[in-house]
Amino acid sequence: MIRTLFTTVAATALTAGAASAEFSMTILHTNDFHARFEPISAYDSTCSAEDNEAGECFGGSARLVTAVAEARARAETPLLVDGGDQFQGTLFYTYYKGALAAEMMNMLGYDAMTVGNHEFDDGPEVLAGFVDAVEFPILMSNADISGEPLLSDKIAKSTVIEKGGERIGLIGLTPQDTDELASPGPNVIFTDPVDAVQGEVDRLTEEGVNKIIVLSHSGYGVDQRVAENTTGVDVIVGGHSNTLLGDMEGADGPYPTMVGDTAIVQAYAYGKYLGELNVTFDDDGNLTEATGAPLLIDAAVAEDGATVELIAERAQPLDEIRNRVVAETSEPIEGAREVCRAQECQMGNLVADAMLDRVADQGIQVAIANAGGLRASIDAGEVTMGEVLTVLPFQNTLSTFEVTGATLVEALENGASQIEDGAGRFAQVAGMSYAIDTSAEPGSRVSDVMVGGEPIDPEATYGVVSNNYVRNGGDGYSMFVNADNAYDFGPDLADVTAEYLAENAPYTPVVDGRITME
Repeated sequence: MIRTLFTTVAATALTAGAASAEFSMTILHTNDFHARFEPISAYDSTCSAEDNEAGECFGGSARLVTAVAEARARAETPLLVDGGDQFQGTLFYTYYKGALAAEMMNMLGYDAMTVGNHEFDDGPEVLAGFVDAVEFPILMSNADISGEPLLSDKIAKSTVIEKGGERIGLIGLTPQDTDELASPGPNVIFTDPVDAVQGEVDRLTEEGVNKIIVLSHSGYGVDQRVAENTTGVDVIVGGHSNTLLGDMEGADGPYPTMVGDTAIVQAYAYGKYLGELNVTFDDDGNLTEATGAPLLIDAAVAEDGATVELIAERAQPLDEIRNRVVAETSEPIEGAREVCRAQECQMGNLVADAMLDRVADQGIQVAIANAGGLRASIDAGEVTMGEVLTVLPFQNTLSTFEVTGATLVEALENGASQIEDGAGRFAQVAGMSYAIDTSAEPGSRVSDVMVGGEPIDPEATYGVVSNNYVRNGGDGYSMFVNADNAYDFGPDLADVTAEYLAENAPYTPVVDGRITME
């Protein structure tokens, strides 16, 4: 009886001790910001000052500053981390490279970040400069950088930071195929994420660290694989796939997504959301609770005035880029709305040719450019970057993917289905040709589809390049949403077009019969 009583009291004391030893913290997180320092539209592109004043814009650094400050104020122990791809996407990156991202992240007080594939877009040198400029650790576990002198002593596989008197282990991940997606150079060797994470978890555990967070720029699917095939990972903060998690319309899964005892989160992209995950650990470092949601950073979040002024000041030199001469054209390039949405047009051919030229060495055979993405013509003579940006203002990125010939024909039918309405879905193309019978019913207007001079094979698989808007179902292209091997985060379409113009200067616009109207 005495032994039983002692055992009961001891167990109660242990339980009480464990309860008192619980540790809670709030993980605030962003990913795939892509230099969206200014507010964005509902389509993730440039938002005008007028629309911003009307409350129709999202994100931007000034709102993010406010959102982070408010989240920190309601959190007992906040941690702010980033899932990679701060680089690339707007003129801010073109001009400042990583310098402005470093300035803003330091101002926001980030605790750590993982390397995204776009951090390698300008090679190890620009990434090294960024790492030198930030005041927090940049992490990447699944890459051997020992042979790259610019990075070998700058990026750690993992780190340990203290929050609320507790030691938190942070591990970085980057895409294993970064060598195909960016320009890391020959000296960086990327490795399997599962093995890399488990190796760092084991090392941290041996050091007595029992609360471990992976910052993963590897995509939602890879994050789930890592969670399934490792032990000791409590939270994975994701990126790369621009995945929205939560209970809102359009979400790809719950926030957090639990795989075993691991909580996986991601917060879409472009600063439109701030992830806020509240977690609790027991005394042994086991995750006992994980709740939260991505917070929409819309007009209800006030812009921080000082940050508005700072970004406006940093934007001033961009006018120099907008006025920079990038090429020359021998004749005007026709891009009028009424022309490009009804028939083959010079601007459509230029943009489609530029896209296909950029990725032809990746096995891509055809390009599709939605005419609604072409917003202007270009005069003869010198071509400025501002003119290119007027034609292509949406900050769309190149998307590559694979579909069957039957799906390609379905896409062309979609493009031809609303010609009478002047719809932007009209398909300008490269690497292929087709005919449209406008007198036929929508859905049966397209014929004589040729790819590379050969009739299209409905059963064959074709590599396609378009923009991220079209690939994700914009302008009615829903048949591309579930395409195979899709990658939506290529270079900016305006940059690709400007570079193609420069390489072919003086550019001569063409209409060569790739679309026949019957």
